[in-house]
Amino acid sequence: MISRSDKATQTLTNGERECHQSNRQQHLGNLTIVGAGIVGLAAAIELQREGFNVTVIDKEGAGTGASKGNAGHFATEQVFPLADATMLPKLPGMLMDPLGPFRIQPQYFLKALPWFMRFLQNMLPSRRSKNSRAIKVLNQDAIAAMKSLASFCGCEDLLVMNGSLLVFEGTPIEEVEKEYQAYADADIEVQLFSGEQVRALEPSLSQHITNGLYFTQVGHTSDPYRLCQAFEAKFKALGGNLIIEEVIEVYTSEKSSNIQLQMKSGISKNTDRLVIAAGAWSKPIAKQLGYSIPLETERGYHLMMPQKSCLSRPVASYNRKFIVTPMSDGTRLAGTVEFGGLQAPLVDARADCLFPHAKALLPDLFAIASASDGIRWMGFRPSLPDSLPILGRSQKQANVFFSFGHQHLGLTWSAITAKLLRQEVLGEQTTIDLGPYRIDRFN
Repeated sequence: MISRSDKATQTLTNGERECHQSNRQQHLGNLTIVGAGIVGLAAAIELQREGFNVTVIDKEGAGTGASKGNAGHFATEQVFPLADATMLPKLPGMLMDPLGPFRIQPQYFLKALPWFMRFLQNMLPSRRSKNSRAIKVLNQDAIAAMKSLASFCGCEDLLVMNGSLLVFEGTPIEEVEKEYQAYADADIEVQLFSGEQVRALEPSLSQHITNGLYFTQVGHTSDPYRLCQAFEAKFKALGGNLIIEEVIEVYTSEKSSNIQLQMKSGISKNTDRLVIAAGAWSKPIAKQLGYSIPLETERGYHLMMPQKSCLSRPVASYNRKFIVTPMSDGTRLAGTVEFGGLQAPLVDARADCLFPHAKALLPDLFAIASASDGIRWMGFRPSLPDSLPILGRSQKQANVFFSFGHQHLGLTWSAITAKLLRQEVLGEQTTIDLGPYRIDRFN
C-alpha cells in the first residue's frame, strides 16, 4: 500500500524526498504511541510514513509481550464473539479442571466477576449478532492489509497463506455439520473434510481424527517475534524513535493541546498527539484520561517444542481447545485461557498440559518427547467482554487516540486497525465505521 505521502514523493530524488518528509513531519507534528506490540508497531509505521514524527514508548521493547508468544495464526475465520451461551453448560466442568482450557485463579475470582457479568450480557442473541458483524467487518480486509504492510517492510516470507484446519475426534457428524454450516452462513471460505481428507492434507495427523474444517483463506506466520522485529526495523528506517520506558502518568489540559507523559524513571515527554496501544496495560492510562473500561487480562500460555512438524498450516482441535502452529524453530502449542491478573507468575502446569493434547494429534512427532523439552511462555491478552477492540479518537481529548483490546486477534487485526487509525488521526473518512469500537460504548 502506498500512502499519500509516498505517492507525492515517489518521483523525487533522495535529497528532495528527505526534505519533503522533514517538512511533512514539521507540519503534522509529534505523535507518541504508548505500546510497542504488533498493534503499536503497525500503527507507528502507518503514521511515520504519512509524515508524523512518531515516538513509540514501551516498558520492555518491541514485540516482547503477547505479540512474541501468540499462536501465529491470522484467524479471520474467527467471526464469532467469545461470549457464547452454548458454553454455559460446559463452564462448571472447565472451572473444576485445573488443567482445562479455561481457568480463573481462585484468589482472582471476585476481581474478575464484574467483567464476567458483562461477558454474560453479551451472550444475548441481539448483542452477539451485533458484535459478530463488527468482528467480521474488521476481518474482511485484515489479511490484505497485513500482506501490504509485510510487503512494505520486506518480510513477505513471514506471512504464509496455506489456510488452517479445525479437527474433530469422534464428534458426531451432526455436530460437525452444524459447525460447518455456521461458518458457511457467515460467508467464511470453508470446506468440510472427512478424516481421510484431513490426513491427505496433513499426513502426520492422528488416525483418531474423524473430520475437519479447512479454512482456505487464512494464514499464519512462522515467527511472530521476527515479524515484530521487521516492523521495528522499518519504523526506525523511516526515522521513527523507540524509547524503552514505562509511562505512569498522562497529563492533558483544556487550555493547551500539549500532552505530557511522565515516565517511571522521572523523565517527562511532551507530544502533540497520543495513541494508547499498550494492550493489557492500557486500562490505567485510559482511566487517567477519564474512561472506565471493562478490560480484563487473559493469561495465554504456549509451549514451544523444538521438534519441527511436517505441518503446513495451523491445526486447531475442536475437542481439546488448543492450536498447533508450525514455526521456523519448532512447533508451538497454544490456546489455554487463565484469568489471574498481571502480577501472578506463570504456572508451569498450564503450559505443560498442552503437550499431551499435541501428542494425541501428532503421535509420531512427539512419540519420545516430553513437555520438559519445550520452553514455557505466558503472555497477557487485553480482552473486553464484547470481543471487540477499542479503536478511534477520544471523545474527551481531540488529540488522543486508542487502539487496544484486540483480545485473541491482535496479530490478525494489527495492520487493518493501523490503517483505520491513520485515517482517524488525519481526520479522514475511515474505510469502515468506527462506531462499534469507540471507547465510550461502555459509558
